Amino acid sequence: MGAELLRYDGMEEEEEVWHRSDLAAFRHVENVLQATRMDPNLVDQSVMEEYYELVRIVDQSKRKSADDEAMRLMTLKALSEAVSKIDIMYHHSLLNTIFSVSIWYLQRHTMDVFLDLITRLAAVADQYLRECLQMLVNNFTPPYLMKNELPPWTVPRKKDIHFRLCESLKTISDTVPLAPMMLRDIIDRSMPKLFENKAKMVSFVECMLGLDTERMGDLIGAVLLAKVVELLTELDVSITWEDILQEEHNIGIFDMEFEDLDGDEDEDVLGQAGTKVLFGGNQCADKLDGLMVVVCEHLKSCAERGYLPKEYDILQTIFRASVLRVHRSKFAQFIMFYACSLDPEICGPQFAVFLTDIVIKREEDAISRMSAVSYVGSYLSRARFISANTVVAILERLVRWCVNYCDHQRTSGTAAIPNHQIFFATCQAVMYVLCFRLRSILRDENLKSRLFDMPFGFLLTHPLEPLKVCLPSIVNEFLRQAKDAALFNAFKDSALNDAIESDLSRTFGGIGRLDMFFPFDPYLLKESDRYMRPNFEFWYMVKTTYIDDKEDYDDELEDLDNPGMDDGSSDDDNPEVNNDPDDLDIPMDKMSITPCDSYFHQFAKESHAGPSMPAKIRPSVSPPS
Repeated sequence: MGAELLRYDGMEEEEEVWHRSDLAAFRHVENVLQATRMDPNLVDQSVMEEYYELVRIVDQSKRKSADDEAMRLMTLKALSEAVSKIDIMYHHSLLNTIFSVSIWYLQRHTMDVFLDLITRLAAVADQYLRECLQMLVNNFTPPYLMKNELPPWTVPRKKDIHFRLCESLKTISDTVPLAPMMLRDIIDRSMPKLFENKAKMVSFVECMLGLDTERMGDLIGAVLLAKVVELLTELDVSITWEDILQEEHNIGIFDMEFEDLDGDEDEDVLGQAGTKVLFGGNQCADKLDGLMVVVCEHLKSCAERGYLPKEYDILQTIFRASVLRVHRSKFAQFIMFYACSLDPEICGPQFAVFLTDIVIKREEDAISRMSAVSYVGSYLSRARFISANTVVAILERLVRWCVNYCDHQRTSGTAAIPNHQIFFATCQAVMYVLCFRLRSILRDENLKSRLFDMPFGFLLTHPLEPLKVCLPSIVNEFLRQAKDAALFNAFKDSALNDAIESDLSRTFGGIGRLDMFFPFDPYLLKESDRYMRPNFEFWYMVKTTYIDDKEDYDDELEDLDNPGMDDGSSDDDNPEVNNDPDDLDIPMDKMSITPCDSYFHQFAKESHAGPSMPAKIRPSVSPPS
């Protein structure tokens, strides 16, 4: 062992005893620990040397031979059996050495024995609980992560190490009631910071989410997921659209879903190529991309284990508290989109109902309602997994709310546009959804009948004049499809039909600059794109009611995926303000990430037909902050 072993009265030479049996070795370690449980000045020098030899064996700062590794394995086993003899005061150097071990360097059998020692130490009268938990959390990431990737030798071991760490933490939590609460605090303090590299973030979150299972989920699952979403959101808002648009290789590509779509090409390949060049070189985006992969894999695992509905409930609560009101969120919200796509029968409709409830409840705050109506409109338009039946059911609720709002105006009179923003936003969301889903709804006679029963003519010709306020691209595309589908023919009042027919010949929208946030615009992160794309509805996929003449109309189409444009109109023509109890006076820059001006807008003003749905889609982006 490199040092003379101690002799104790009644014992043979320790070197001979050490090799005789494991039991003798265990007794030897126990005796050394017992003999050093006092002031070092009172301990015989030879005993202290033997104690330091134990510390040296455990220490991993120096490379060890095969014999040294065998000795370490035996010593760790002995320490596990003798944890009751370890004293926090007199064995400080041994404990420091144990808690500084990186299990990434340990051989498999040695790792198992070492983790057994940690779990036993954690249960010793709670003396070492925090240190044991902190040591395990520290090992969520490999040591010496100097670059943005894991060291090659750690990659094949990562999954196994994460599994063993999680099992150890679960064992401790089952043994020590205080452990879960302490673990939550330790993880909170140890969460990666925005400036840390991607490899560390990904490794840490991967291991952390491994704790969110049936066994541990009830104890800390919600907290773990909330911390991850918080990190995603922080990274998300750190990405500015200005930074993205200034990347030279993205000019002309980022702004579009597809550039020069060729129908003869494989659209999956085209889609991947289009996405992979969209977000290169941005560090925050790259980190967010990697973490989105981790979270999506976690949700996928939950679905495979039948655990998704419970996880979704937690995720929905987190979304409500941390994401819904974030007006600059660009990608973090897609965890909800992906979770719903994994369970389109339950979670998919549930999310739409959840958002609609927020929209129509007066007790909800104004910003949440405006954000929710943006979400529900974008979600129903883009989620391919949502059935037409669900779409119609949600539209019925939204239209009914709008009608009730209009009825209220009959007694209170009209008010200035800023005070009706929730009404206008809801009308806009309804039209936006129908731009994407109208033709699919018309295929079902029952759904078609329900749709034709909705009082669109009443709403769109109401004195509040939503057609003059909602975004031009949405208004014109909706009116064109609605006319082609004879959606307004159900109204017998010729005055209504004449008014709507007149609307079709005029350019509308944007008087009140109703800029809107479309949170499920095309997804632009290259690595995690594969989780969203199969269930995402791009505009070029949409079959409109006028599909037969779509090719001839393509050159006239303008932008709907970036419909927030300013036509330069002032608010001077707006009616006077009143005090409606459901009026909302919301500064739009607090929730909109749609640009207020672009060269596309100028095209919209000059077009005789007015702006309309695009052949090439551009994501809504944030105004300068």
